[in-house]
Amino acid sequence: MNVPALLDRARALGLRIATAESCTGGMVAAALTDISGSSDVVDRGFVTYSNAAKQDMLGVRATTLEAVGAVSEDVAREMAEGALAHSAAQLAVSITGIAGPGGSEFKPEGRVCFGLAAAGRETLTETVEFGALGRSQVREVARDHALTLLVQALEAQDAP
Repeated sequence: MNVPALLDRARALGLRIATAESCTGGMVAAALTDISGSSDVVDRGFVTYSNAAKQDMLGVRATTLEAVGAVSEDVAREMAEGALAHSAAQLAVSITGIAGPGGSEFKPEGRVCFGLAAAGRETLTETVEFGALGRSQVREVARDHALTLLVQALEAQDAP
C-alpha cells in the first residue's frame, strides 16, 4: 500500500480524511499518520470499540445495533457517515468486524464490514470474509483493505 501516494492524492484534491474503527483499534489512522506531513490530510480518527462509543462518538443508532449487531454493513454505514458528521473531513472510512479468536455460526471470525462515506456521494458498504487468519492477520488485512478503499475513492475523484 502506497500511503504517501494516497495522502498526496487527497492533498491535491483538497480533501481531508477521517477514520472510524472498531476491530482495527486505530490501525488505519496510525498507517496514515505514520507519514510525516499527514496532518494536512488526516483530520481525525475515532476508535469506537464498544457499542456505547459507536453511539456516543459517531451517532450510531441503538436501534441499528439491536437489530443487526455491530458487525454489519448498516453499522459500518452509520459509522462512516458519523465520522463525516463529527469531523472536518470530506472522506471517511469505517471498519467493524470479528478479528477473533472466536465468532459464531452467523458472524464468523474474519468477517469485516466496511463503510466509505464522501461528502455529496452515496455511502458505500461491503462485507469481506477474510476467514480465520488469526486476530493479528485479520486486523492487518482489514487495515490494508480500508486503505485500498480510500485509494479507490480518491482515484474516482476529479481533480479541481
